[in-house]
Amino acid sequence: MASSTPLAQQLQPIRRRSLTIRWLRYLAPLVLIGLAIHILLPQLGDLEKSWSTIRQMPWWLVGLAVAAQMASYAGSGYLLHALAAMLQQHLSVLRGVVITLASGSIGLVAGGIVGNSAATYRWTVASGVSGQAAGLCGTLPSLLNNVLLALLALVGTIHLMIVHELTAFQMIAFGTILVSLVALVAGGIWGVTHPAWLLKVVTRFDKRWAAALKRPYAPDETRDRVNQVVNMWVVLRNGGWRGPALGAVLNTGFDMLTLYFLFIAAAHAVGPGVLLTGYGLPLLLGKVSFLPGGVGIVEGTMTAIYASTGVPLQVTAVVILAYRLISFWIPTLLGFPAAFYLQHAFGKA
Repeated sequence: MASSTPLAQQLQPIRRRSLTIRWLRYLAPLVLIGLAIHILLPQLGDLEKSWSTIRQMPWWLVGLAVAAQMASYAGSGYLLHALAAMLQQHLSVLRGVVITLASGSIGLVAGGIVGNSAATYRWTVASGVSGQAAGLCGTLPSLLNNVLLALLALVGTIHLMIVHELTAFQMIAFGTILVSLVALVAGGIWGVTHPAWLLKVVTRFDKRWAAALKRPYAPDETRDRVNQVVNMWVVLRNGGWRGPALGAVLNTGFDMLTLYFLFIAAAHAVGPGVLLTGYGLPLLLGKVSFLPGGVGIVEGTMTAIYASTGVPLQVTAVVILAYRLISFWIPTLLGFPAAFYLQHAFGKA
């Protein structure tokens, strides 16, 4: 049941990290060169294979896959729009799409999820949205999308273990993953309803992680992450879940549809169960990995899972190459012009 206290007063404070990106206006070529050196150059072979693969597919099915990916990004834009609207702020869906593209590319080369969040916050504020609403836009989309991916990974893993014949090693591996996902979801549900416990657990983990890396422990960053999770629960608890949840579902659903159309284009249509089985877990692992965009992790895990469901390895390789080009590499490249546009339009904001 929704509380009578205004939503803005229920949200936990989150520190605003500064993001200095004035160089976008002047050093665009250097950014692109840096991107090529650190990310694109090692992938040029796969990118060339991806393009060759797509050229051999029926054009109308590739067109449907591209349209589905565009709808997926429209879902991300709607997610930002819905979060801003919860605090009576206005952010157009189109501006949300542009911010999503730009922030994703910036996060890829500058700070990961922290850079993505900071860029989203900056450009959302510059678009006329209040700081508190921009805080929601900068933190909750990744949390909502990751929660949805965790649920899909959970369902997919259960389907894989029940329906498909697995070796003993595969059963142990996926059983371990299943237990971990159940523990993650259960712990998250308990944590958002018991913030003090969640802060204690995360603090203990962060201290040990900082000690292992021989880095100073930053308690403010721990509190920020816990507050982000708690704020998501506050948003959902207050009945405002429909708009943001719809945006997350549209984003993920159309992304899955992109993959589905590509399987059809490769002359190997898969059922919803198989599609779901190989989708959620690889993308979730890619997001929590230390590699930009989960490069290598997503492709390798998807290949292994779909192969275990009986999809021919050659088909899987073709589809995943095409899928990653449409869903990751092209949006990444488009994100840099989007970032230049936003910085030019709001450079003094």
